[in-house]
Amino acid sequence: MAKLSIIARDKKKVKLVARYAKKREALKAAGDWEGLDKLPRSSSAVRIKNRCKLTGRPRGYMSKFGICRNQFRQMAHDGKIPGLTKASW
Repeated sequence: MAKLSIIARDKKKVKLVARYAKKREALKAAGDWEGLDKLPRSSSAVRIKNRCKLTGRPRGYMSKFGICRNQFRQMAHDGKIPGLTKASW
């Protein structure tokens, strides 16, 4: 499990991106690159790292489900994901 401070930092970045999204889009459309430089660096959407919603793990992230591969496998095995069964042959 990731440190709680890392998870909190990522949530903070998501809020910051949402707050500056419209302003950022308007500045890009106008071509005001100096104005974009004055915005906070973390207000860019590319600075957000996809993390597992349960554990905060940054690698092995499955975007369709929002969780990492380890949690996906465990939940599939336990039958907690509707319509999904573990393959066995």
